[in-house]
Amino acid sequence: MPEHDPLYTHTAEGPDDMPSHIKAILTQTSLAIPIQDGHLALGRWQGVYLWEHRRTPHRRDLLVHTAS
Repeated sequence: MPEHDPLYTHTAEGPDDMPSHIKAILTQTSLAIPIQDGHLALGRWQGVYLWEHRRTPHRRDLLVHTAS
């Protein structure tokens, strides 16, 4: 999704505002990761990757909770 596309003009937080919203729709925004003995229970080739859809830095909060 290119920035400054006239079809997508939502720019409340900058020119990359609307493209970042569309990218967020197309990617997963929450994840459940099993923890076993205090460690991530991932397979040998699995990993967790986080990336920002915006060009400028933003503060993000991470919410971690456990099921009882």
